[in-house]
Amino acid sequence: MVQSSVLGFPRMGANRDLKKANEAYWADKLSRDELIKEAKRLRLAHWQIQKDAGVDVIPSNDFAFYDHLLDHIQLFNAIPERYSKNKLDPLDEYFAMGRGHQKDGVDVPALEMVKWFDSNYHYVKPTLQDNQTFTLSSDPKPIREFLEAKEAGIATRPVLVGPVSFLHLGKADRGQSVDPISLLNKLVPVYVELLKKLKEAGAETVQIDEPVLVQDLPQKVKDAFKPAYEALTASGLPKIVLATYFGDVVHNFDVFPSLQSVYGIHVDLVRNPEQLEAVAGKLGSSQILSAGVVDGRNIWKTNFKRAIEIVETAIQKLGKDRVIVATSSSLLHTPHSLEAEKKLDPEVADWFSFAVQKVSEVTVIAKAVTDGPAAVREALESNAKSMESRATSKRTNNKAVKDRQAAVKPQDHERQSPFPQRLAAQKTHLKLPIFPTTTIGSFPQTKEIRVQRNKFTKGEITAEEYERFIEKEIEEVVRIQEELDLDVLVHGEPERNDMVQYFGERLDGYTFTTNGWVQSYGSRCVRPPIVVGDISRPAAMTVKESKYAASISKKPMKGMLTGPITCLRWSFPRDDVHQSVQAQQLALAIRDEVVDLEAAGVFVIQIDEPALREGLPLRAGEEREKYLSWAVDAFKLSAAGIKDSTQIHSHFCYSEFQDFFHAIAALDADVLSIENSKSDAKLLKVFEDKEYPRHIGPGVYDIHSPRVPAEQEMKDRIGEMLQWLKPEQLWINPDCGLKTRQWKETKAALTNMVNAAKFFREQHA
Repeated sequence: MVQSSVLGFPRMGANRDLKKANEAYWADKLSRDELIKEAKRLRLAHWQIQKDAGVDVIPSNDFAFYDHLLDHIQLFNAIPERYSKNKLDPLDEYFAMGRGHQKDGVDVPALEMVKWFDSNYHYVKPTLQDNQTFTLSSDPKPIREFLEAKEAGIATRPVLVGPVSFLHLGKADRGQSVDPISLLNKLVPVYVELLKKLKEAGAETVQIDEPVLVQDLPQKVKDAFKPAYEALTASGLPKIVLATYFGDVVHNFDVFPSLQSVYGIHVDLVRNPEQLEAVAGKLGSSQILSAGVVDGRNIWKTNFKRAIEIVETAIQKLGKDRVIVATSSSLLHTPHSLEAEKKLDPEVADWFSFAVQKVSEVTVIAKAVTDGPAAVREALESNAKSMESRATSKRTNNKAVKDRQAAVKPQDHERQSPFPQRLAAQKTHLKLPIFPTTTIGSFPQTKEIRVQRNKFTKGEITAEEYERFIEKEIEEVVRIQEELDLDVLVHGEPERNDMVQYFGERLDGYTFTTNGWVQSYGSRCVRPPIVVGDISRPAAMTVKESKYAASISKKPMKGMLTGPITCLRWSFPRDDVHQSVQAQQLALAIRDEVVDLEAAGVFVIQIDEPALREGLPLRAGEEREKYLSWAVDAFKLSAAGIKDSTQIHSHFCYSEFQDFFHAIAALDADVLSIENSKSDAKLLKVFEDKEYPRHIGPGVYDIHSPRVPAEQEMKDRIGEMLQWLKPEQLWINPDCGLKTRQWKETKAALTNMVNAAKFFREQHA
């Protein structure tokens, strides 16, 4: 019999229940016990969904209040002393590490948060000390949740992040020099202790995720697998299924001899189906293969015919008793259920599969290869019709879009003049001071904004009433920025629901869900639009609001756009057309908007590309360079249709640019703002080393936390930046948009930021 397996299930619930509960707890509207009770309800509901679908191997410990890496930080007591010394309740200590804490005399920032491989999910980075120790928590979460499921009559396979990945994905704390992987011999015994306790609790098999095996690894990290897994597979411990995902493992086959003692290995056969034969050939004589054939990263229905062929190939090589049908990765990256989508066009809805549906897909494939196609004939026939419908639909093709793409010339990617000439024109036109201050775009989205948007969506107020409300909000945001004395203003984006969804709703080629929420970080959920066909811009998307904002202030107004790569990466893209084609279509649409903004009197335009690094292929080499080539071309195509005197900004998440700095430089943006507040300022050294000539705005404070940094803290941060950047290069800004923050903390933080900038302005007068 071929078993079915799910590597992980979304945490938020059918209606973003966990988000609502967490935020109520943070606002002191829900007690600790009530939050814990709601979390238990969600876990039980998610296990029951999988059990009812007939899944054989159901995960536990895939739930997290905030983040699964943060769970492991607390599980192994790898908690920096700045948090542990405050003796907070364990749950509050956990949230303090995730989002910061500024309450009752305790003031600590959050730990650094970065993207989980090439996804839009963010994890909290393990932050380690020179004298680091690890101990198992007194009430280990994996055991508690395994027993919780067991009590409900559901057998589960606990999920852990492996010790090599935990350390390799971590970093030395500021002021520390420890190499994380050198701590392996301290950490592995704690894993062994945990596995013993899981065995005692009744766990026969444990899933240990080592996703770093899809990356290029230093030899010392590769060498860590041997001692780690010799210890983790010792007699008396549960059997280990080692899981990899988001890429292939062939380049790390030299590690496989160190993994011969694990029970099985999971590989992603959606992302890299071609690795199957090589991986099967490297397995030990009794090792099982967990075949990830149901996509954990996208929303398209699984092509049953193709997936069954892959699994049958594995069976031919290994036998039915050594193959498990599985999701390619955790389903964390997919929405909860398609059942909630009542407004989707039936034709399009028939092409989709969300987490609940993917759980069933896994069981259908397993049954088909176990009992034969006749056992699931109805499901296979229905699936084949869905595949045919999508392949032949007229919705996917637009000749005018294809013709415009064919007419793009190399010169269409270039600005009129090189940066020095542009800078001179911009200085004359914009008249900005040294250390200019700005924000990244969005301002707090209040309850009133959400209520009015909801009323407009439901038809309870007219378009004219909604426009008047939005103009009032824009005027208020502009006046606040003028009072704060910011130098380059924004309109605040009160009309926007999401930085990608808003644009997708105004572009042909997209479709949208009502409840297709996916966790981005903590309680932050996004509802990615879905690219179903060729993309074009039928009308202006942002000009009206930006033009109005510019008309009511004498200060420069910055138009805010989302760049082509981010629009693509933060959508669910088509899987039938190469992403470079979709990116160029988006670039042409955004180019039209940039030209229209300039014509409307908006002479600073920000084209956000926070997802550029996220899209970077996980391994260096030809594939990465090809990606960077078409991604850079898409950005340049979107930005090149304007005069020298109009200033182009772009924003990037995270400051780890070393691997592809040449591409950052090639974008030719006049000003880069980067999310750098939680990173070591030394990372800015790359701009000095490469003699980067253009302007840079590293974030001076973290907007993911409600904490308000003191003015002196920001001065210190700016001072660190000036060790690596020239004064005339440096812009002063937060590290990201302010949409999720409250007005009180926003005004306080921006006041401190502006005062810090003025201090340095006086120093350099």
